[in-house]
Amino acid sequence: MSSANRPTNHLYYGDNLDVLRREIGDASIDLIYLDPPFNSNASYNILFRSPTGDGADAQIEAFEDTWRWNDRAEDAFDQVARSGHTKAFDLLNAMRAFLGENDMMAYLAMMAVRVIELHRVLKPSGSLYLHCDSTASHYLKLLLDGVFGAERYRNEIIWKRTTAHADGGRWGRNLDTLLFYTRGAEYVWDPPYTTYDAEYEARFRQRDPDRRRWMDDNLTAKGLSGGGYTYEYKGVTSLWRMPEETMRRLDAEGRLHFTRSGGIRLKRYLDEAKGMPVQALWADIPALNSQAQERLGYPTQKPLALLERIIAASSNEDDVVLDPFCGCGTAVHAAQKLDRQWIGIDVTHLAISLIERRMQAAFPGVAFTVEGTPRDLASAEDLARRDKYQFQWWAVSMVDAMPYAGRKKGADGGIDGIIYFKPDGRHTERALVSVKGGDHVGVTMIRDLHSAMIREKAAAAVFVTKVAPSRPMEKEAAAAGRFASEVTGKSYPRLQIITLAELFKGHRPDLPYVDATAAFRQAPRESNSRQGSLL
Repeated sequence: MSSANRPTNHLYYGDNLDVLRREIGDASIDLIYLDPPFNSNASYNILFRSPTGDGADAQIEAFEDTWRWNDRAEDAFDQVARSGHTKAFDLLNAMRAFLGENDMMAYLAMMAVRVIELHRVLKPSGSLYLHCDSTASHYLKLLLDGVFGAERYRNEIIWKRTTAHADGGRWGRNLDTLLFYTRGAEYVWDPPYTTYDAEYEARFRQRDPDRRRWMDDNLTAKGLSGGGYTYEYKGVTSLWRMPEETMRRLDAEGRLHFTRSGGIRLKRYLDEAKGMPVQALWADIPALNSQAQERLGYPTQKPLALLERIIAASSNEDDVVLDPFCGCGTAVHAAQKLDRQWIGIDVTHLAISLIERRMQAAFPGVAFTVEGTPRDLASAEDLARRDKYQFQWWAVSMVDAMPYAGRKKGADGGIDGIIYFKPDGRHTERALVSVKGGDHVGVTMIRDLHSAMIREKAAAAVFVTKVAPSRPMEKEAAAAGRFASEVTGKSYPRLQIITLAELFKGHRPDLPYVDATAAFRQAPRESNSRQGSLL
């Protein structure tokens, strides 16, 4: 485990439990927001649009929110037992006795061991917001009580995420929960305010000669706990809320209102009012609909305004914000926008690739590093051995392609990605991408890719391979022919073979006018004066 704080800003590919233990130092994080899977027993897909207009949008499985009690769940339970967090383990053990060894218990064991690590990395002045729904919120609150202490619980925030809808024999489930905890008794808190509604503003009906609007407020301390100050001021004796010197200052500033009945009231000016303090029911931030400009097609994407409110309230500029389940990166986007440092962790290359594109589009030149993705041939080969799907998604992103097939393989014909390019500078064409991470490739694979290219009416194809192609493979690829671009005045091979070694040397498919963003919705560009150079 690293004892020193890691430099920010960082994106980490990997299991957040491993990354937290290996990379994140004790008491180094100011604010944690986590939006973990909810144990919904569902699969969630990223949506990619079809820029050619000749097909439906593609859907790639981002993650499967299903948990099973198995060796990994048993190991997580055992790690909590050995963590030293006795109360947390007592709660988890009681839940196991009640729930049994089922899917929910597997989910809770996974969450418990991670909450312990999140508590470790949080500063004494830091805060944590756990985003969840009614599936497991009651169990998660108990776990947080066990790790943080019940006295560190601050709020249950209810976010109205959708409008009313029918939900089949029960009340419509249109609410999410945010559980707000702090590590210590003293913590960063800058309460947010919303603008007054017209009805409240109408109370400021009185005006000074300079037209400033105000309403009067009580100055006496009668009925308030904590006492007050008894004295006479301009013929009025009362138990006042402030000492006499403060009363004289307010009078000198013209902030006292002397009523016709002989009382003294305080003037509260509309132009000095902060607004209405935000309460624990958030109904003013709508969820993202399909037409929202900031929507990127990622499942469970949360509105930027939601994260901005949390980050603004519970951190200061230059503080470090951590999202250990960062998905499409809304938390790190909001952190960058509000001049915070940030760390994001996700277990899929799809998410990491999407966040890279999002941050570069929203904050051109933003400085961040990506850890855990292959940086050389050996690490790429290691990823291919460990998880062929993550390897495929990484390789596809390396050639600026859109992922094509998810974990559940269908009739994809060996296609793993699609590159969009414009040979004439105007009309979009497709190049199919096939990725092979094994040690054995042959000419049959090239023939199959050529057949898929013809079947799909694609203009080109790219074969990405871990091992060097044989001469028959190169000959078969050359037999697919070439196409010309009048704009560039060059011709290009229709079927190209690229090795991993060549990718790491900077070699990319030889295609004219590749549109690396064609299938991805782009995050709107933000204005930020504190951007560095991209690492």
